[in-house]
Amino acid sequence: MATIKNGNDVYALAAFDKEAQLQPHTIGRPEPGPYDVAIDILFCGMCHSDCHACNGDWGIDSWPIAPGHEIAGVVRQVGDQVTQFKVGDKVGVGCMVSSCRECDLCQQGLEQHCPKMIQTYGSTFPEGQGDNFQNAVGYHTNGGYSSAITVNEHFVFHIPPSMKMEYAGVLLCAGITTFSPLNRHILQKGGGAGKTVGVVGFGGLGQMAVKLAKAMNVDRIVVFSRNNSKKADAEALGAELLVHSDASAMDQAARSIDLILDTVSAPHAIAPLMNTLKVGGNYVLLGAVAKPMEVGAFPLIFSRHSVEGSLIGGTQETQEMLDFCAQHQIVPQYEVIPAKDANAHFHAMIKGTSGAKRSVIDMSTIAEYCQPVTSASQ
Repeated sequence: MATIKNGNDVYALAAFDKEAQLQPHTIGRPEPGPYDVAIDILFCGMCHSDCHACNGDWGIDSWPIAPGHEIAGVVRQVGDQVTQFKVGDKVGVGCMVSSCRECDLCQQGLEQHCPKMIQTYGSTFPEGQGDNFQNAVGYHTNGGYSSAITVNEHFVFHIPPSMKMEYAGVLLCAGITTFSPLNRHILQKGGGAGKTVGVVGFGGLGQMAVKLAKAMNVDRIVVFSRNNSKKADAEALGAELLVHSDASAMDQAARSIDLILDTVSAPHAIAPLMNTLKVGGNYVLLGAVAKPMEVGAFPLIFSRHSVEGSLIGGTQETQEMLDFCAQHQIVPQYEVIPAKDANAHFHAMIKGTSGAKRSVIDMSTIAEYCQPVTSASQ
């Protein structure tokens, strides 16, 4: 969110170059304007997108940058026109913190696709957001690897009372990323009865997709994987595992699946997987693969398949997702870590050795970790 470049009232973990070593840092946050909420961050999940933003993979070169868009905290202060929140509320902030609020997309609840959408970190903060944000104009936004944040109330979410703060922020990325396409293609099309959902990849996103699809009462869930090593894990969540290199098994699965969510972010062939879709089936890309994928026209034409991408969800859908997860007791795999261990976990994600369990930084430890270093540098 909005950051005062030379401020020093907020502790943060930031990358200073493409080496993406998270180091102690201080930034400034604006005071809340009339419609803003000031939040003390308690927990922030660590997402693979954070790595891509910090190591140059996505062309972002705004350093130092504090990533993090899986934020859970407590309201410290509200503007005098805020109506949805009060001091002490448990709240979350996800992947975006502003949009124009006026275009057709925003009016349809699709703020994530607004041309003026501002990401929680890595976006240049624009003019016109309020007098309290003037010192942040032209500087890049910084995210939840920090001790506090100030956000317009429209982009703040209520965390349900039954939901633990430790994992609530994770749902604002992994949860909404998988919920949104399932909502479009399952819940909004009569529910899960009689339908089969496929999931490519069984990491953090893949496991969330399985849990959500199960809660939507789909008849069958198929996890596509490279081998049988995750068979027991898939079955424990109520899914079956299909090894996509097994030609015979893939032939038997032809035209049997209504919807496939592809969560893999590394280059891979999707044409063989698409052959398992029913006529009129949908293949949804969730993994941000930079390399173009090859899809033949004839299979699309003869089977009326659709290939689409999906980002996150709008603000209304995101709150619906949180409420849905609370109602159905959907919990991601996670582990809470202190701030001093964040850099090691960050680089495990970069190397691909972190596993499916989401690391969540306990921000109550950030002051103790940052204070000696930042004090010495001032």
